[in-house]
Amino acid sequence: MFSKEESRLLKQEFWTSYGKSFPRKWILYDTKIKGLSFKFHFDTKEASVVLDLEDDLEERINHWGKLLALKSILIDEFLPEAIFEEEYFLENGKEISRVYVLLETPVSIHNKKTWRVVMEFFNKNMGQFEAFFEEYKDIINP
Repeated sequence: MFSKEESRLLKQEFWTSYGKSFPRKWILYDTKIKGLSFKFHFDTKEASVVLDLEDDLEERINHWGKLLALKSILIDEFLPEAIFEEEYFLENGKEISRVYVLLETPVSIHNKKTWRVVMEFFNKNMGQFEAFFEEYKDIINP
């Protein structure tokens, strides 16, 4: 069991190590589309790369429809394991729409032995998400 401080330091060490191992400027929140962002997620149970739609309901529905129209392209050409959830609830209860890829291997940010596989998963899958986004952003947000 780790204290909050030990956990915080391990998380900081992971992200610093990831940045040094795979130096790259990711799009993340700089999509130029309000409410659409990419995120890395890694905790004590799982790792995932996500595309979140958090805008007001009307815009979220609009962008979600466009993502659904591109779903077969995303899955066939970029991320075969992508999961689409129109109604996804964050821990704080907020409803968003999410497309994500989940690392199936058991991992934990508290276990340094799993860090390398997570880093490689992040690099590969976020790269694919960004390649898809760059190619189809004008369709998602004309």
